[in-house]
Amino acid sequence: MNPLTNVKNIEKLSKLELDRGIPIEKSWHQQYKDSAWIFFGGLNYDLTEGDVICVFSQYGEVANINLIRDHKTGKSKGFGFLCYEDQRSTILAVDNLNGIKLASRIIRVDHVEEYKVPKIKEDTESERKKLFTEGCAPQPIYHHNQTKDEEVETLAVIPNG
Repeated sequence: MNPLTNVKNIEKLSKLELDRGIPIEKSWHQQYKDSAWIFFGGLNYDLTEGDVICVFSQYGEVANINLIRDHKTGKSKGFGFLCYEDQRSTILAVDNLNGIKLASRIIRVDHVEEYKVPKIKEDTESERKKLFTEGCAPQPIYHHNQTKDEEVETLAVIPNG
C-alpha cells in the first residue's frame, strides 16, 4: 500500500472513532496496548535523533529511539522506531503526528506490535551502545551514598533575612 494512503486510512479510522464516540477499550489502538514502540517514516534525511525526540516528546517521555542509518555512510534512511515510557503516549503520537509535515516532508507514524531491539555489534561506537542498552530517557540523580531503592526526602532551606 502507498505510504500516503496508509496515512489517510489511519486518519479516517481515528476520526471515525472520535465521531462515533467509541471508548478507548474498543479502539483500534487496543491491538497495540502491550507495546510502547512506534514506527516513524518519511523523515527528512537531515533530521537527527535529537530532532525526532524534540517532536515526539510532545506526547510523552521518550525512553528509546532507533533512527535507522546507512551502515557505510552513517546517514539517516528517513525512518526509525521510538519507545515511550508510557504506552498511552503511542496513541497520542499516532493520532497527532501521523500525516503532519515536518521539515518539508509528510511523515508517517504508526504502532508497532512487536519490536526487537537490534543486536549490538562489537565495532559499534560506545555512545551508540549506551543508547541501545540504556535508552535516552533521563536517569535519576542520586545524592552522595544514596541508592535508587532509598526514598528521598528533599528539604528546602530558606535563608534568614
